[in-house]
Amino acid sequence: MIVAIDGPAGSGKSTVAAALARRLGFRYLDTGAMYRALTWLALGEHVDPGDGDALAALATEHPVTFDEDGRVEIDGHDVSAQIRATGIDRVVPLVAAHPEVREVMRERQRALGSEGDVVIEGRDIGTVVAPAAEVKVFLVATADERARRRSGDRPGADAGELAEDLRLRDARDAVNTQTAPDAIALDTTALSVDEVVSRIAELVEARR
Repeated sequence: MIVAIDGPAGSGKSTVAAALARRLGFRYLDTGAMYRALTWLALGEHVDPGDGDALAALATEHPVTFDEDGRVEIDGHDVSAQIRATGIDRVVPLVAAHPEVREVMRERQRALGSEGDVVIEGRDIGTVVAPAAEVKVFLVATADERARRRSGDRPGADAGELAEDLRLRDARDAVNTQTAPDAIALDTTALSVDEVVSRIAELVEARR
């Protein structure tokens, strides 16, 4: 079974998807982390974030993988912490916007998602990556709540800058952040992680 969880940055996708996967005993696939990992690699290799062909080639040559605990790896190196830096936040929308990059990443995501029961989260999972997913959920939250969550994830970061980064990112990601017609929309603003996970778990059990 594939559970697709989509939504904008700060809506709770990663936290909810990871917790849901643990509860269900499914694998967890964070597609946003894959774009972040490519961005981290591109910056380290001095590849222009505006060069879609070069980025796609880099993604093909260095496929992103996940270990058994969901840690993000490139060439066998755990980059889970490095890819959450604020500097990556600002560049990843540029990298992820290239059609060439998205095609390479989507093929990789489909390959990883075909290996048994999995929770996949991102922005275009239910519409493009896994349109046949048995359960599709689109998470939303208010702008203030999303900025608050980002501040919690990035201690020491300026709250105003994070809010502005989210606003700009929403604008850049809009074309790829779509709700599937058969997705369940869930506002997470006033809900705890456990409450959101429980609601999605109920959908999964009903689908089974």
